[in-house]
Order: sequence, then C-alpha cells, then structure tokens
Amino acid sequence: MHPKKDLLPNYQAFEKYFLSLATFLNVQNSRVMSNSNNTFKDYIDSNKQRFLDELFDLIRIPSISADSQYKDEVRKAAEFLREKILAAGADKADVYETAGHPIVFGEKIVDNSLPTILVYGHYDVQPADPVELWETPPFEPTIRNDKIYARGSCDDKGQAYMHVKAFETMMQTSTLECNVKFILEGEEEIGSNNLEVFIKEYKDMLAADVVLISDTDILSNETPSITTGLRGLSYMEVEVVGPNRDLHSGMYGGAVANPLNVLCDMIASLKDENNRITIPGFYDKVVEYSDEKRAEFAKAPFSLDKYKKALDIKEVDGEKGFSTIERVGIRPSLDVNGIWGGYMGEGAKTVLPSKANAKISMRLVPNQSSDEITEMFTKHFESIAPDTVKVKVSPHHGGEAAVTPIDSTAFKAASEAFHEGWGKYPIPTMEGGSIPIVSLFDKILGLNTILFGFGLKEDAIHSPNESYGLFNFYKGIETIVLFYKHFARLSK
Repeated sequence: MHPKKDLLPNYQAFEKYFLSLATFLNVQNSRVMSNSNNTFKDYIDSNKQRFLDELFDLIRIPSISADSQYKDEVRKAAEFLREKILAAGADKADVYETAGHPIVFGEKIVDNSLPTILVYGHYDVQPADPVELWETPPFEPTIRNDKIYARGSCDDKGQAYMHVKAFETMMQTSTLECNVKFILEGEEEIGSNNLEVFIKEYKDMLAADVVLISDTDILSNETPSITTGLRGLSYMEVEVVGPNRDLHSGMYGGAVANPLNVLCDMIASLKDENNRITIPGFYDKVVEYSDEKRAEFAKAPFSLDKYKKALDIKEVDGEKGFSTIERVGIRPSLDVNGIWGGYMGEGAKTVLPSKANAKISMRLVPNQSSDEITEMFTKHFESIAPDTVKVKVSPHHGGEAAVTPIDSTAFKAASEAFHEGWGKYPIPTMEGGSIPIVSLFDKILGLNTILFGFGLKEDAIHSPNESYGLFNFYKGIETIVLFYKHFARLSK
C-alpha cells in the first residue's frame, strides 16, 4: 500500500479529534441549573407514562418500507406523527406525497430572529425477519430489564419520538428558545430514494441553522459520545444464471455449472487472504492515517473482550493490520447481506438450481463516491463471471460518507447539553453505519448536522429483539431540551 496524504478536505474535521476536549470545546466551568431546567424535568417526570404509551402506539404500526404490502401502515405512521407534532404545539404539520412513501413536515416559528433547528428522523423500520427469533412479537413492544423490545424501538421511532416529546416539553414549560422544524421520512431503510427531490423542491421551507438527528448511538450510558463521522454505502443485488431450468443434480451434477457454486466462488474472490477488497481501484481514494493518529483512535474506550462476549464469538475478523475500531470507522468494507437459490424448503430435493442471487453492500469512507464504487463493482463482477453463466448486477441504493465539524456552535451546544445532563463531556466518535441524508443536507441546504443519538451497540438494530433503554429514551428527551437551551445561548 502507498499511504496517501491524510489532509484531504473531507478529513479536515478529523484533525480536531486529536486535540484535547478542553481545547476544541473551550470548556467552561459547570453551570448551576436554572429553575426552568427543574421545570422541564418535572414535566418530563410527570408525563413519563404517557410519553411511553404514545411511543408504543407508534411502534405497533408495522411501517416496513421495504415491503409493499405494508404501504398503508407506513402512511398510518406518518399520519400519527403529524397529529402528535400538531398536538405538541406546532404552527403546522402536513404529510407530503412523494413518488414513494410520504414525508412529514412540521414547524414552530417562535421568532424569525431566533436560530432554527431542523430535526430529521425516520418512521419506517426494517422487516422483522426472522420473526421466529424474537422472544416477543416484534410489533408488540415489551419491557424487559428496563428496555423496550420491539422493531423500531431504537431505529428510529424511539429516537425520533424523543424530539417530538422534547418539543412538547419546551412548549408546555415555555422554555422553547429556538424555532424548530421537523422532517420525518418513511424511506430511510430503503435508501431515502425520494428525499433529495423533496429537499430540493422545498429548500426554502427547510431553511435552518443546523440539523439535529438522533439515529446513532453512544459509547455507553456512563460514557456519552457524539458521532461525527459516518461511512457511506453502495448496495446492490446480483444474479447468476446457468441452465434454462432447474436440473436433476444426479443427471447433470458435475457436467453443468451450478449457479450457486459459481456465485459463492465469485463472492469469495472479492477479498484476498488479508480481507482486503480486490475490486480494481476500490482503495484509490481511501485515506491512510499516520501512525500517530491511529494511536489516538486506540485511546477510545473499548474492550475487545466485552465486544466478543456480547456477540458470542471467539475472535473478530476484518482487514489485516487494522483494529476493530478502525475497521468500522476509517476503513471500507464489503459484506453479503443475503444469498439464496435452489431448494430451501423442508426436507431434501436434489436439484441443480437455474439461478442464484445475493445482496451485497459496501460501506464507504469519505472521498469514496457511491456511484463510482457501484460502477467499479459492476464492471468487476461481470468480468470475473465464467462463460458457464450469465450475470446481472442491479444497484439498489447508496449514499455518501459524511464528516461533521466539531468546532461549530452546534457541536459545542451538544457537548454542553451532555455535560449538564450527564455530568460528562461527550467523546467524538466515528460510526460504521450510514445516514445518506447527512451529506444531502450539507450539499443542498448548506447545513451541518449534529448526530445526537442515544442508542447503544447492544440495542440490536436491524436484528431480532431490537431494544431501546427506558433510561436512554427519557434521558434523551432531557438532553435534547438542553441542546436547544445551549444552542440559543451560544448563537447570540
């Protein structure tokens, strides 16, 4: 490998990671909470059960955007949120049609001279499959061990609904010091295909000073953090076709190429013995960090033993020469998300399948273009197919990696909110997941985003038995209120 300079524009924000927290936050002495803070806390405490009951009502709506049979349920969730935003005190809230699932927009303009916060979230959820692995029904929220178990409890209904309740709290306690706008979509889990069109069309309506998103996690309930880097995404489906029909494996096995075997061989060739991706040009724009900066990453609180224990694995895996934190933060990845073909029913059927399919995703780092990577993958995958089969590559969706500045007024406000509410300043971290809208907000609206998430790695988002802590839900509402307070103060 030939190390590249690590001062490319998209990475300038990361330079701040390696300064002390006191330096980049300009930390002030702790402030005594005002009576108004006690007031909003009292309001949250006295309405905890109602807040939770409303969230449960939202969770019970199976708003699975990927499955067309749930189209009406996705709309039902949008209508639910519109009503709750209005009830919380918004001047207006409407459901906007798109070429796919609808978008909810609401706003409360207190004073045009005040700063405006644009809250983004999504109300669609992942499919619950495999349903048989859930301990309780995925769309019937259940509390166990002080956690809400249900699909969407954390990603993203629980976290998005915190903002609605924080807004209500500020309205009811007369502590709202900023204008607020909501944009809640129903297609995040399928790539936000229609969001860019909506943002461009309603650019003026969405004008704000900062975007606030709760769709990420923190290091732990004892160690708060703020995500300031996200990986991008390139996602596609591949199909390998052999004979014109399924064949008897006894009559044709060994004489005709088996598409499943070929597909597995092709997928295996996408990585070398060091787990490095073999697509030509894939790493051309990947930044290589210096040893000094990689040493700084290693200082982040992380226990490899706890990590493995939580996943019930003996050993981790990934690109040789990089730590687990680096593999999910500053390095790209390629994974098979699903593979199928042939007979998958009960019992045995000796069949040589006519075709095989797989879904493959690649997580990208800043400077890698999802369009460029998709094109690279397509050309490479087609080129490695043997003449015994035909190959089709169908892109699904993608998005760009994002880096958010940690020297902005909004980041300082978020840090102060954590400090006041949690007693600790948050640690800036980089997240392996993707939220394509972050780069869109920057590109189209010129807005920075604060990734103000309160989930935990153990919440098992996208998996059976997804959960979200009651502590995180209520503490998140409180911390969001504190963000408004400090953002208004620091914006003066």
